[in-house]
Amino acid sequence: MFPQFTPGQLIETVDFDAGCLLLVDKPLGWTSFDVVNKLRYRLRNHTGNRKIKVGHAGTLDPKATGLMLVCTGKQTKNIDLLMGMDKTYTGTIRLGHTTPSYDLETGPNAFYRTAHITPELVHQTLPHFMGALMQVPPLYSAIKVDGQRSYIAARKGHDKVLEARPVVITDFKVETELLPAALNFEVSCSKGTYIRSLAHDFAKAVQSGGCLAALRRTAIGPFDIADAWNIEDLAAILEKDWSNK
Repeated sequence: MFPQFTPGQLIETVDFDAGCLLLVDKPLGWTSFDVVNKLRYRLRNHTGNRKIKVGHAGTLDPKATGLMLVCTGKQTKNIDLLMGMDKTYTGTIRLGHTTPSYDLETGPNAFYRTAHITPELVHQTLPHFMGALMQVPPLYSAIKVDGQRSYIAARKGHDKVLEARPVVITDFKVETELLPAALNFEVSCSKGTYIRSLAHDFAKAVQSGGCLAALRRTAIGPFDIADAWNIEDLAAILEKDWSNK
């Protein structure tokens, strides 16, 4: 159902116009649009089709890294199906302070004690973050409120509360070696789950404050980061192929 172009495969065997799925490892600091734009330009040259369709199945924040699914040609019709798949992330929750954005995009706005956070408290709290939950998205998100992206209102200083949404956490593991400063974690969850909100809410549940300090998406449905392209390697292969024509 999802023809792929994978590392090690001959580019001559791929029909990007007919449709192809590209697994890409998004670098830190890149937007999801940066990834799509870089590939779209090279695919236009490679195929000779200036109108080739290129899209992605799920945005990653610039401060996150990891798996993106990029669709070309007729495979773009499957984007909604791919976006609906469960996702797996690894990351770090920094304890002791909160930020307005729930990550490191913004500076601390409040500080909290952490000395009381023990491995026992953490593991007692974990079950409350499993299964079906109602989650409030971060104000710094792309959700529209009154026709405007929420993060735009947040950057203007507007303090609105977004409505809680249903999400499902199917697996949530933590490592406590970095306590009380931080927690490393791995989580598998449904579409629409905000890991920044999960980090914020979990820190609050252990009577402290926290924010997301690092995030990496490692899987989307059956697709794994181990099979993903380095974006520069993929771009170089596409460039080399069209330059030799």
